[in-house]
Amino acid sequence: MHWKSLAFTLTAFAAALPLRAEVNFEKEILPFLESKCLQCHKAPFEKDGKSVKPKAGLRLDAAWAIQAGSENGAVLVAGKSGESALYQRVTLPPEDDDFMPPKDKADPLTDAEVALLKQWIDEGAEFGEWRGNLEGKPADVSNTGKHITISETQKIYQRLAEGLAMPEEKSWESVTAAGGRVARLAQTSPLLSVDFRLAPEPATDEQILSAKVVAENLAHLDLSRSAATDGALALAAAAPRLVRLDLSNTAVGDAGLANLKELKELRYLNLHNTQVTDAGLKALEGLASLEAVYLWQSKATEAGVKALRQALPGAKINFK
Repeated sequence: MHWKSLAFTLTAFAAALPLRAEVNFEKEILPFLESKCLQCHKAPFEKDGKSVKPKAGLRLDAAWAIQAGSENGAVLVAGKSGESALYQRVTLPPEDDDFMPPKDKADPLTDAEVALLKQWIDEGAEFGEWRGNLEGKPADVSNTGKHITISETQKIYQRLAEGLAMPEEKSWESVTAAGGRVARLAQTSPLLSVDFRLAPEPATDEQILSAKVVAENLAHLDLSRSAATDGALALAAAAPRLVRLDLSNTAVGDAGLANLKELKELRYLNLHNTQVTDAGLKALEGLASLEAVYLWQSKATEAGVKALRQALPGAKINFK
């Protein structure tokens, strides 16, 4: 089944469910989290003499940890499944790199499990009496996770949000009309993520540039598998708070990367399967904030990647 048909089926399935009692997290949500998610998202443990940490810093084995979120921010917005990364990731197209769980780790959630997760979040994401694994819980975090400390990455988002006006949903209606999906990074954050992955057809530069209306608030931009060309990156140039940018599987090339030179907050850049060459990498050498750059199947060479690594010694440059 094509993923668009699957997405429609999931929506129809959820809508067709009869009214039922409030979802019990421990009895109905936790079992499939344990079987399909906790392999990668639990407290650090030792394996073959090495410490294994949770992927993206996200733990799903405790109420306080789920509330704390991942290294990229909150994953749960109580009452809003559409803005909760925990729900978004399991409803992406299966071929999407961000689809969860990864196909080599566990089976996808069933239609019924997806519907339960959505209902639980929309009802307020209450954990009931369940607390989960308290290992590693900071002393000043409550057992319910209502008062949490934040990671260094979350502090970055907190700093970027300072003094920024909270946008109203009507301000991005033109983006939604163009096929984009806009979500707050957290329920109380003015920072936004924008992606065009669920557009009916691969989004064009014109559609992508509709998001300029929220450029000041833009922290995450995902243009992967869109029809973006270099022209689409005028949007990135207008987004001074951009932290994550995914251009994988697009026609973006060297000219487009020139738009990124002033993005002093950019930490993550995915250029997998793009037209970027060594010449384009020169535009990245001054971005000291970069922590991860993905270049496999691009037009870059070993020599270009070596030069970039020398310019950005603190960044993880993934090439081969």
